[in-house]
Amino acid sequence: MSTTLFKEFQFEAAHHLPNVPAGHKCGRLHGHSFLVRLEITGEVDAHTGWVIDFAELKAAFKPVYDRLDHYYLNDIAGLENPTSEVLAKWIWDQMKPRLPLLSAVMIKETCTAGCVYRG
Repeated sequence: MSTTLFKEFQFEAAHHLPNVPAGHKCGRLHGHSFLVRLEITGEVDAHTGWVIDFAELKAAFKPVYDRLDHYYLNDIAGLENPTSEVLAKWIWDQMKPRLPLLSAVMIKETCTAGCVYRG
């Protein structure tokens, strides 16, 4: 039985988007309460009854979370232009070696705006 499970994480960070047109509001320094959703897709283990332990997923994300939470994203290598799309792929690249069953990374930067990256 193949199943997709997810765990969500929230972090606070500041950024600006350096490549937007002059005068665009996102070109100014601002912050977000980001939501990250990691999705894992795989076979349910007959013995444990799960694809992965949520605690294992949380532990795998902790080093990435610690690099993002309460930081200025533009200062992080690979996030010099930290759009939601770039951030989703950056997190994917950090997490896929740790979580081979990773199937999607969702980013929400506001309550109504975000993106999903599926590798």
